[in-house]
Amino acid sequence: MRIILLGAPGAGKGTQAQVISQHWEIPHISTGDMLRQAVKQGSALGLQVKSTMDSGVLVGDDLIMQIILDRLQQPDAQQGFLFDGFPRTLPQAQALLAAKISPDFVLDIVVPHELIIRRLTGRRVHLASGRTYHLEFNPPKVANLDDLTQEPLVHRVDDEEGTVIKRLQVYQEQTSPLIAFYQNLAPAVKYLAIDGMGEVQEVNQRILQALA
Repeated sequence: MRIILLGAPGAGKGTQAQVISQHWEIPHISTGDMLRQAVKQGSALGLQVKSTMDSGVLVGDDLIMQIILDRLQQPDAQQGFLFDGFPRTLPQAQALLAAKISPDFVLDIVVPHELIIRRLTGRRVHLASGRTYHLEFNPPKVANLDDLTQEPLVHRVDDEEGTVIKRLQVYQEQTSPLIAFYQNLAPAVKYLAIDGMGEVQEVNQRILQALA
């Protein structure tokens, strides 16, 4: 099973990707997670992308393609994969197709941008563990402290309102054209729009039913 998960930042792709990945036993490949890990480690790659990520601008296509193609060589990706946050641009999608890598399904999680802004600007993260909270939807037991360690939570730069709005604008301009691209590949590729409103479990059931 080869799946591409589309949706604006904050649409819930990461949460749904974990469930889908476990259900079909395929690796969840998130370029965002891979890049953030590189930044955290202070690697050459991390230094290269840090300023780009902090400003809300997309990382260059060539660099992303290099990361993706290297990842697909690993043994766990031989029977399928779930791309979360990739491709983000038309050139990336075209490069993937040119590399003879084609998805079976493209799932587009659709959420109004007004709700996405609320979701992202209220998010707080415990950097050491990756645990995520939300001031409105999932607050910590003690304000601004991680439930387990009582260490301070962080409001990431890319979750600040100005950056969120810019990320949504970039998504609309650069990623939305992927919808038409994949629709034109039917029936070899099946494009499915999924309503991303409601509880996590409700969205997950919609996805599983659509893939079935």
